[in-house]
Amino acid sequence: MRIVVSGTHATGKSTLISDFALLHPEFAVLPDPFDLVDEGPGSGSFVAQLRFSAERLLDPDLPRAVIAERGPLDFLAYLAAVDGLGRSAAAGELVRREAPLAARAMAEVDLLVLLAPEDIAVPDDEDPELRDAMAEALLDLVDDPDLTGTARILELQGDPATRLAGLRGAVSG
Repeated sequence: MRIVVSGTHATGKSTLISDFALLHPEFAVLPDPFDLVDEGPGSGSFVAQLRFSAERLLDPDLPRAVIAERGPLDFLAYLAAVDGLGRSAAAGELVRREAPLAARAMAEVDLLVLLAPEDIAVPDDEDPELRDAMAEALLDLVDDPDLTGTARILELQGDPATRLAGLRGAVSG
């Protein structure tokens, strides 16, 4: 089963994945592209992370049992958020240009886990406006079956234990 855990920043993706991986060592963990792609800030960084996350899902040597922190839809959502906030004149066009790649990669995903932002205040240096805009954009994108393919969508909320139980239930069921 290929799982992508999606959500805006500071939603608990890393915690959920690490807790899951401890109980399911048969799953390879794909870390957040943010930590792996060395790009400057802005739309170009989101495009680079989108392409990186898509390419690893499309890799023919990727194991079947994988849990990935973020997928291409996350970065489409960041681009859409940047566009909606008026922070980049090019972001809207980048969303349209990169959507086909994101859709191809998402066709390889069995389960898309969405983590909504909880009532956790984030400091200003975490850009709470972008965080909220990305969360809304991600929900819009997930409603598009052309982008999500046949992936089952699981929205999780609550404390870490509740989220972990929900993910484990979805995997075993």
